[in-house]
Amino acid sequence: MSIPTVEINGVPDPIPVPVVDVREEHEWAAGHIEGAIHIPLGVLPVRAHELPEGQFLVVCHLGGRSAQAVQWLTRNGHDAVNLAGGMDAWEAAGRPTVV
Repeated sequence: MSIPTVEINGVPDPIPVPVVDVREEHEWAAGHIEGAIHIPLGVLPVRAHELPEGQFLVVCHLGGRSAQAVQWLTRNGHDAVNLAGGMDAWEAAGRPTVV
């Protein structure tokens, strides 16, 4: 099964879909995408009811955990897309973060 993924240059500014950040609390506190929903990967299955309707973008630090999340989410009927390179790619592209 292929994991739906988008490169940072394929993400419009502003982002037209909600963002779900699956990083740990200390990573989130260091900076995240404004308006993102924070649900750490380890608790995603029990907090899946908090996810937005329709398509959303999933991010982590480098893209590995968000790929795992997207794989689980798509198997469970969600329309989720992984951000390749995660927050590292986001920040390298000069996209803003908030703390």
